[in-house]
Amino acid sequence: MKFAAFETSTEWCSVALWVDGEAMGIEERAGNAHSGRVLPMLDRLLASAGISIAQLDAVAFGAGPGSFTGLRIACGVAQGLAFARGLPVAGISTLEAMAEESGATRVVACLDARMHEVYYSAIEKDGLRWRNVVTATCVAPSAVQVPPGEGWVGCGNGFAEYGAMGLDSVISGIHPSAIAVARLAAPRFAAGEGVDAALAAPVYVRDKVAFTIDERNSR
Repeated sequence: MKFAAFETSTEWCSVALWVDGEAMGIEERAGNAHSGRVLPMLDRLLASAGISIAQLDAVAFGAGPGSFTGLRIACGVAQGLAFARGLPVAGISTLEAMAEESGATRVVACLDARMHEVYYSAIEKDGLRWRNVVTATCVAPSAVQVPPGEGWVGCGNGFAEYGAMGLDSVISGIHPSAIAVARLAAPRFAAGEGVDAALAAPVYVRDKVAFTIDERNSR
């Protein structure tokens, strides 16, 4: 199977290509320039692999939570490629992608959600997939709950911003990547779990984008 994967939920713009069980990827700190970089990055990967877009069998993307604009970019690019060719699409949790990047098996994944809140979930490796122990949610840092049991480690920029939040071990420098998205999407595509491009959608977790003027003034 051959498919492309996109992850643009953070300041990193990340693209990967999965070719018959092997993943290759490119990522760059893009700031707010993801939309102008993501397709040229895919072109570079396709050229390196010696294949064309027409040979792709599916498309995966980091579905969220994360930057609202970034999530829409990844989803929109995935839909555009898939619509034109009738390909299945898989949206992969950005928190699961971070956990996959960490190399641990019990992970509290936490992203800074701005507005003095974090997106987080507690997830545990179960074979090739991750199982939610605490479902992805958006809360104040003080409300982050570490599940009972040993071996839980943290990863994500939420910890860099707000501290360890009750965890004994935090892995720094972890962010969701397109290669992790691809690794998680592969067994789903193999199991026939891809969806029609029209059904692909970001998972925002929180609908509120910014404080009102009154809210900002009261803080």
